[in-house]
Amino acid sequence: MLDTTTRNIKFLPGVGEQRATLLNRELKIYSLYDLLYYFPYRYVDRSRLFMVNELTGNMPYVQLCGEIRSFEEMGEGAGRRIVAHFTDGTGFVDLVWFRGLKYLKDRYKIGTSYLVFGKPSLFNGRVNIAHPDIDVAEALQLSAMGLQPYYNTTEKMKRAGLNSQAMAKLMSNLFTLLGENVADETLSPDIIKKHNLIPLAEALRIIHFPRNPQELREAQYRLKFEELFYIQLSILHYSKDRMQKYVGHRFTKVGEMFNRFYSENLPFELTSAQKRVVKEIRRDVNSNHQMNRLLQGDVGSGKTLVALLSMLLAKDNGYQACLMAPTEILAEQHTSTLRRMLGGLPVRVELLTGSTKAKERPPLLEALANGDIDILVSTHAVLEDNVQFNNLGLVVIDEQHRFGVVQRAKMWAKNNIPPHILVMTATPIPRTLAMTLYGDLDVSVIDELPPGRKPISTMHIFRNRSEGLYEFMHKQIKEGRQVYVVYPLISESEKLDLKNLEDGYKQICNIFCDYSVSKLHGKMKPKEKEEQMRRFASGETQILVSTTVIEVGVDVPNATVMVIENAERFGLSQLHQLRGRVGRGGNQSYCMLVTDYKLSEDTRKRMEIMTGSNDGFEIAEADLKLRGPGDIEGTQQSGIAFDLKIANLARDEQLLQYVRNVARELIEADPQCNNPLYKVVWERLRTIKRNNNWNWGAIS
Repeated sequence: MLDTTTRNIKFLPGVGEQRATLLNRELKIYSLYDLLYYFPYRYVDRSRLFMVNELTGNMPYVQLCGEIRSFEEMGEGAGRRIVAHFTDGTGFVDLVWFRGLKYLKDRYKIGTSYLVFGKPSLFNGRVNIAHPDIDVAEALQLSAMGLQPYYNTTEKMKRAGLNSQAMAKLMSNLFTLLGENVADETLSPDIIKKHNLIPLAEALRIIHFPRNPQELREAQYRLKFEELFYIQLSILHYSKDRMQKYVGHRFTKVGEMFNRFYSENLPFELTSAQKRVVKEIRRDVNSNHQMNRLLQGDVGSGKTLVALLSMLLAKDNGYQACLMAPTEILAEQHTSTLRRMLGGLPVRVELLTGSTKAKERPPLLEALANGDIDILVSTHAVLEDNVQFNNLGLVVIDEQHRFGVVQRAKMWAKNNIPPHILVMTATPIPRTLAMTLYGDLDVSVIDELPPGRKPISTMHIFRNRSEGLYEFMHKQIKEGRQVYVVYPLISESEKLDLKNLEDGYKQICNIFCDYSVSKLHGKMKPKEKEEQMRRFASGETQILVSTTVIEVGVDVPNATVMVIENAERFGLSQLHQLRGRVGRGGNQSYCMLVTDYKLSEDTRKRMEIMTGSNDGFEIAEADLKLRGPGDIEGTQQSGIAFDLKIANLARDEQLLQYVRNVARELIEADPQCNNPLYKVVWERLRTIKRNNNWNWGAIS
């Protein structure tokens, strides 16, 4: 059988060097295998004929049978076009071309019967179809056309003649080349039989050229099943292996520091959700296995308090703890928060960042190495080789997606026995995505806000009514509050008609000339950014005009207003994260979503969801359904490089759960991975992991 994984795409008939280079650059298609697994994004039924008098300007793709009665050249220069007047006897429709004009009259003849396929639209009151597909009617049988596949292509590809039709032709050439030997089976016979799956080779042929919707559904199910099954098998197999391989420190007692803090220093009664999570962590650290737990909780839900209780468990059992933060200013804030919460308790908390002065480092590192420091708060600075702990028992990672697998591996190496890991995130992750991204971690969720927290009032404001918004901002500042104003861009964009940060900053300075205004964006030097955030956090400036760099930032309890300009440019999860910058004090807080009046249906839906809900998990689920998993931050940084070819985490939640159970059953049935019945499965898993560089957090 031809090895599709090693055969270069340039050797496929119809490709060659030039097209191969284009496929490499634009779609990352290098081999026959890559092309085989480049699936259509939709299908159009070519077996049905419409009548011209049925057409409207808002229909999907249609197919007509009739003849061209005349051609007409219209417009000049870039607007020049050829219009063919096409009829089937029930009416006329205009077929319009803007490119390839000199060949059209030679290619298509007046009075010949054609099949025309395309998307109708309305222009100057007339229905037209731009750049339709046209075939001679006699040469084609409608019943044999079935569903036509459509492939995503880029503008560069289209300009070079590699449009969806051309991709379908290459795919046809590929199946002709492969003949009967499309692909070896990748699932064991019992899995195929038990779960009613069609063979892989058949599924691959159908997914590209389905004859009817029923067989398309069967092919999609088989390929989705396999894709999600191997992701879950990899995660669960790694998780089981880690459990067996890595012994964890046992925190056997709840000691003096934990109990004194709980009884004397606790700022407020724990919510039932916080109590549940603390019990889950307590069970993990006393189990003789290394804890690997993800703690999800909305902004302001009390994750830091849970982390501190966990670090006190380490202290009571003779271990040190480390809290890693993504930025220096956040690390400083965590340090002051922990010290304030601990009050007079004999727990030493120290800070180590890149800005720690050279003369302060030696005594700090010495105290860390001899065990005098109980809790170290740090940034990436803790990863340096000269930073050594006496007995590191717990690492808390704040905003996990800012730290990759390599960084976590270095923390494991700071102790003979790997420390327990508690990963915290304020980005609510839908259950399906959590099972895929963090399937090797146990997940805890804090789904309640502490008492006294007021829900943030969110309003959608059209830009032509911004005077009222500025009056409201003036009122809040006069009452001693502070304001964030967030823009999606830093500088002018010719393609997007957006107010940008530079113009916005000048405008805010003019309108609020009696107050101090800070500016913050990603192109500033780190020291500049830190200084601008410090000034705002200390109250020296009343307004911070920023890009989304403040999405994961410092806690400013006095900031009560978040204004998000061009809110239509942001996804739901990002809007929710930005909104979470306010509402951290006891005062009522507000989030203003500013947009133009003309909005797409999708954008209006997002604005409605934001103004109607403060629940981060509800919003994350809606975002996943609207935008898909690609925009959820953290998939690349966390070292998980999976690329779904056909499954959809928003739509295939039930299937994901189903295949997770199938994968779990297989691991239980063949724990040593040596049963001949499943040889094909384990070999396939090894191939996928090798070819895709999958890494679920494993440290080798």
